[in-house]
This record gives sequence, structure tokens and C-alpha cells, in this order.
Amino acid sequence: MTGEERRAWLKDHLKGTTPMAGHELSQLLKVSRQIIVQDIALLRAEGYPIIATPRGYLFWEKPTGSIRSVVAVKHTSQPDAVRDELTAMVTSGVIVANVIVAHPLYGDLVGNLNLSTLDDVDRFMQNVKTLGAALLSELTDGIHLHTLEGTPEMIEGAKSMLAQKGFLLQPN
Repeated sequence: MTGEERRAWLKDHLKGTTPMAGHELSQLLKVSRQIIVQDIALLRAEGYPIIATPRGYLFWEKPTGSIRSVVAVKHTSQPDAVRDELTAMVTSGVIVANVIVAHPLYGDLVGNLNLSTLDDVDRFMQNVKTLGAALLSELTDGIHLHTLEGTPEMIEGAKSMLAQKGFLLQPN
């Protein structure tokens, strides 16, 4: 299979609702995971809306009536606080697309999350524990941004829940 044929296959198979992991794609296409990463990068450069989720790659289709909004939050990096924050957002119906921190040297650092269900939150928290990975918000004393996707009502509901929990940063 040529690179062009492989990328055409990827375009067709990433349009489902279930993400496909890079290692799974590499096994199916009988190439290295690095080739898959390269193909995804080429497709993204061509303008295809492929996102990387904690569970794999897929096309991002904007839901009808959906908007994006960025919220500023602050909390400790304790697992209970992280879970509480993410749970408040996904139970409001929004997708937590990413986390962003302002790094003094590199500027904005973005981590793709694409969390939309309590199962997604559970998997994310399990990965944090299993990998022993530091959260981006640890670089900024707990201050970070999240890009939320959903209807305006869902986003307002998420902001309200974050405010009730004391996580939403408010202007002074």
C-alpha cells in the first residue's frame, strides 16, 4: 500500500465515533506507529480535522449548535480536585477539548483531552495514576484553561458548576 493509499484509508476509517489508537492502526496497516504519526500529521496539514484523544485518533465533527468557549480555572493537582473539576464539566454535557497553560519560556502548552463522559474522566484519571505523569497545571500553580465544546446552555452550566466548586477564576 502506498502512502497515498494509506492516507485515503485513514480518512475513511477515522470518521467513525470510536477513536483508533496509533498502535492499532499500525498493526492494521502493517507499518510502524511512526509512519501513522507522520500520515496523521500530513493529513492535518492538508486541513483534515483529525484530533488525538486519550483513546486514539478520529475526525472531529462539530455538533449542531455547538460552540467553543475557554474557561480559566484554578485548583490543586490533587486527584480528587482534578476528578471533581472534570466531572463537573462532562456532567454538564460539554466536551473538555483540551487543557492549556501559559509557560514562561514556551508560551501556551496545550494538552488534548477530548473528554465527554464519566468513563473518559475515569480513564484519564487512571492514566494519570498509572503513568505517574505530572499535570500541566502543576507548571502554573494550578492555574489553567480548558476549551469547552457544547451548546451555550451546556457551557454556562459547566461554568456555573465550576464556580460553585470554587474552581472558576473570576475577574478581580
